[in-house]
Amino acid sequence: MKNCHVRGTMRIFPRSVLFLLLFVFRCDYDAWGRVYLDIDSPTFKPFLIAVPDFQASSGNGEQKDNSPASMSSSLSDYLMMTGFFNVINRNAYLEDPKPQPEGANETIRFADWMVIGAEYLVKGNFQYRGKELTLECRLYDVIRSELVVGKKYAGNALEMKTMIRKFAGEVLFTLTGNGGIFTTRIAFVRKEGKTSDIFSIGFDGSGLLKEKEGKAILMSPRWSPDGRYLSYTSFEEGNPDFYVKDMGNSKVTKMASFQGINLSGGWSPKSDKVLLTLSKDGNEEIYVMDFANKLHQRLTNNFAIDVSPTWSPDGSKIAFVSNRSGSPQIYIMDADGNNVRRLTYDENYNTSPSWSPHGDRIVYESRTAGNFQIFTIGWDGSNLKQLTFEKGGSQSPSWSPDGRYIAFIKNNGIKNKIYVMNATGSNVRLLYEGSGDCSFTSWSPPIKLD
Repeated sequence: MKNCHVRGTMRIFPRSVLFLLLFVFRCDYDAWGRVYLDIDSPTFKPFLIAVPDFQASSGNGEQKDNSPASMSSSLSDYLMMTGFFNVINRNAYLEDPKPQPEGANETIRFADWMVIGAEYLVKGNFQYRGKELTLECRLYDVIRSELVVGKKYAGNALEMKTMIRKFAGEVLFTLTGNGGIFTTRIAFVRKEGKTSDIFSIGFDGSGLLKEKEGKAILMSPRWSPDGRYLSYTSFEEGNPDFYVKDMGNSKVTKMASFQGINLSGGWSPKSDKVLLTLSKDGNEEIYVMDFANKLHQRLTNNFAIDVSPTWSPDGSKIAFVSNRSGSPQIYIMDADGNNVRRLTYDENYNTSPSWSPHGDRIVYESRTAGNFQIFTIGWDGSNLKQLTFEKGGSQSPSWSPDGRYIAFIKNNGIKNKIYVMNATGSNVRLLYEGSGDCSFTSWSPPIKLD
């Protein structure tokens, strides 16, 4: 699928902003400036955007499943699921919905869009020629009455949703500085009976893939930060051994099979080392393994149980769980195992830490009022926040690579399902429910789309 793009300038916004990040870049047409809104601010309100039906060019072939309404609806759905956009109801649109004649210059009455509250507008047109599709999408700043970003795609008609998803990423990137979330995947374990499988699924809930078919119990899938590897623990040979799957060639390598537990932990930021919990020396301790030569080094040395290690994004620190204080709590230590300090003090059972890609917060699960719920806390112990309040409980949190979303498991009283929410706890969305119980979420980095 080929594409080209044009971009415009954004300087004025309908709301105040907390900060501006401005940079200049060059493309085939010109050099433009760009400004981002701080969507992580608690005062941020979703962008109001209009997405009218895309228009078919003359000579367009017939594609019943890919109508103009389905294209614009798909784009609207992608934007809405981010939690950063409100798509204005089409019944409010003042524009004549009839297609413009072929070759006519696009005339946009920005005042008509402004009066219904739109801040941004997406226009699109497409053409089918047999099995080929050409799709052009343009984002306009209604307040400035100017083009912000435009992109043209050409490829197989079956790639329509991929094209729409890529443009949704362009819109998100243009307004927020990060749009790769649509190409990420979430790995998880689905257990049925006495066996389990590892699956992965896209941010939009599509593209379910079986990554590992289990002949026994599988646990703790973990993506490497470069997306090349998926590690996990498997009981397929009777012992909980540690494996790594190369996502490029699907080759699986057994990395650790010591007697006792070989539990998969987090990867280093450079994807060259991996953390493990091993019990080979008598009790559960945390080790770091060099991925290239399988050499490992012990990091903790305590009578207590030490598990669930996760690296900080700069690689300087490791968060982990220990019951050395009498109950499971989250601790932080330097990457070499020194300078251990306790992080959590609220509640008597805190576990499953995951370090934010921004480096400032750690998400974890905590037992409160009889159920586990999702919390975040500053890496220095400040600003504790409870994000979920579910009757059935929530657990196994995992950050998205941009730090703006959290995947987690929620129980509805019958089985565990996978949900996604914004990092603030808002915009909770069901991602996947299958026939079995889900557990152990892990979020991949963006995966390149051709």
